Amino acid sequence: MTRQADGQQADGRAGLSKQANLPIDAILRAELADPFAVFGMHETAGEVVVRAFLPWAHAVTVLDRATDAERARLEKIHPAGLFAGAVPGATRRFDYRLRVEGEAGTFVIEDAYRFPPVLGELDVYLLSEGSHLRSYEKLGANVMMSEGVTGVGFAVWAPSARAVSLVGDFNDWDGRRHPMRKHLTCGIWDIFIPDLAEGRAYKYQIKGADGSTLPLKADPYAAAAERPPATASVIAGPSHFAWSDQQWLAERAGRNNRRAPISIYEVHLGSWRRDLAEGGRYLTYRELADQLVPYAADMGFTHIQVMPVSEYPFDGSWGYQPVGLFAPTSRFGTPDDFRAFVDACHRAGLGLWVDWVPGHFPNDPHGLAQFDGTHLYDHADPRQGFHRDWNTLIYNYGRREVSNFLLSSAMHWLERYHVDGLRVDAVASMLYLDYSRQADDWIPNVFGGRENLEAIQFLRRMNQLVFADNSGATTAAEESTAWPMVSRPVDVGGLGFGFKWNMGWMHDTLAYMSQDPVHRKYHHNKMTFGLLYGFTENFILPLSHDEVVHGKQSLLGRMPGDRWQRFANLRAYFGFMWTHPGKKLLFMGGEFAQEREWNHDIGLDWHLLDDGAHRGVQALVRDLNWLYRSEPCLHVLDCEGEGFAWIDANDLEQSVLSFLRRGTDAGDIAVIVSNFTPMVRHGYRIGVPQPGRYLERLNTDAAVYGGSNVGNGGSIVAEPTPWHGQPCSLLVTLPPLATLILLPEH
Repeated sequence: MTRQADGQQADGRAGLSKQANLPIDAILRAELADPFAVFGMHETAGEVVVRAFLPWAHAVTVLDRATDAERARLEKIHPAGLFAGAVPGATRRFDYRLRVEGEAGTFVIEDAYRFPPVLGELDVYLLSEGSHLRSYEKLGANVMMSEGVTGVGFAVWAPSARAVSLVGDFNDWDGRRHPMRKHLTCGIWDIFIPDLAEGRAYKYQIKGADGSTLPLKADPYAAAAERPPATASVIAGPSHFAWSDQQWLAERAGRNNRRAPISIYEVHLGSWRRDLAEGGRYLTYRELADQLVPYAADMGFTHIQVMPVSEYPFDGSWGYQPVGLFAPTSRFGTPDDFRAFVDACHRAGLGLWVDWVPGHFPNDPHGLAQFDGTHLYDHADPRQGFHRDWNTLIYNYGRREVSNFLLSSAMHWLERYHVDGLRVDAVASMLYLDYSRQADDWIPNVFGGRENLEAIQFLRRMNQLVFADNSGATTAAEESTAWPMVSRPVDVGGLGFGFKWNMGWMHDTLAYMSQDPVHRKYHHNKMTFGLLYGFTENFILPLSHDEVVHGKQSLLGRMPGDRWQRFANLRAYFGFMWTHPGKKLLFMGGEFAQEREWNHDIGLDWHLLDDGAHRGVQALVRDLNWLYRSEPCLHVLDCEGEGFAWIDANDLEQSVLSFLRRGTDAGDIAVIVSNFTPMVRHGYRIGVPQPGRYLERLNTDAAVYGGSNVGNGGSIVAEPTPWHGQPCSLLVTLPPLATLILLPEH
């Protein structure tokens, strides 16, 4: 038997009588509210006692950490694996380790219960008041050093829980092994696990206030997750990725502002393209960097916008029901793989915006629903907290910890992943308490109104934070109502977004284009109405994923007529869209006239590019993008009324629209004419503001795009005949179902 210097036996038997009051039942039920008062080393009644719960151990010895000398052998006081004993001769605590013997061998381990709290006093204070804007640096799983030992600090908010335990593949998912410490002032539980490395799976085992064991919960702040359908969180270590986008970040503000050319390629990463050689598997983030990024850059898009990449359990939600607002989905790779994708975008001159979903969350049992046995993240009253349309739950924006959680998520994507913009989903559902509800199914605000005051405050704060550091990042709102000043600064009463989707323009123009040309004159105002409000916001014109699913058909499928006319209609529509005031957004597949509706389970129909008509549409979109970018008059005043003027908005009988686009320099103009009938119109006169030759810079009916090649021989000279209130005019040949872009020759 080993003896210490003072001659006492190191069998740990001294002081065992003091173990009689241990909460054995609570230990075995994983219900310890204060495990650090039980486990670890304690000074009590003149003795130093060590206790540990190690179900796999046969014997446990306390070692002096400084010398590795044996100080005590603990007694197994319960067959489940509870060991305890006094340290002979010790009167004060000291640094120690445990030597544990079991069937798998003998190991020397650090005891998690000898380490101090993960959260400091300032962290607790800031988290309590909801102002810790980088709360992801403390909550979740963070590789850190404590007492000179490297490990992982875990922290989770569960104020109403009776007990919380960390479980994972490192402790056999046993909730008795690592019960956590509660900070009473903020309701956060934490624990430091020494010698734990990245890549390990974990969850939280939570006991509700009534003692019930909840479904194991994923970490709301997890930086990584298992690949669905698995649902555990994964410890993500510090990033090892070397960014190379410093030049991009320095110039980003000029690429994201309202006077920049912004043409967005909206992408669902799981179905843009699949690897057919390997059974149709997803492309990885790095494969997408090699394939998607150069494609979008070659096509002339300025930005890629990806549908939600925050971890989500159900493929059919397309990412719009996330459970991991801090974790890039593992479907396509690791967090550093996602960083490589973002970096590749920037090196190719592309901005990357991500869909971000703070409007609701799913009721999956491993997610935020009933997280600590209460409606912690949502409202208890379903009239405030439940989306009946989507079967999802609504965040309680008035709860400061919830707001802080969401704000930290926004900053996390911008700071940790260099994302250039956040497109906020379903903003209308956040703004209105009665959104999609019956009269008796909502609760008015304190003033009796339908506005969600807490959500408004949250959105304003989010936008203030994004724009506060002048990094050049931006935000865009999917907002489908007439809520005023969505994209106006907070200090003048706006919501503070950088841009707003123009849903009205999209619905009106698609409805017009779906009409047979013979009927279009009766719907002419659908193409002109958008200009009545077109400069009240910084608008994006979206032809998004929502318009090519759920029986709506593809864009090409909405076009009337025979095959030739359908393609011509789509080309004319794209020409109109790219010259209309507002930034542009096109969902993947639209650029080559995908025939079928979008299906998230398979890749796009790239084989269609073997057909000349589809190649022609793709060539047109490419040329429209590059022309839009190269000609300031087509983009610099997209969001300002001075950049647009009708030439003739009233020729409904012939379904022709003509207008001017202007830049900031005198003479920087473009003349746009769209003929939305299959009739060729010769000698069609339009007024123009200056004399000279006008180049037919783009004709959507050109043969290279699959058209009939009717046009104006490349240019037209203006005549000194006043027309449409202009001093000069052009006699134009209008091709059938086509848009012309004419630029003065300089």
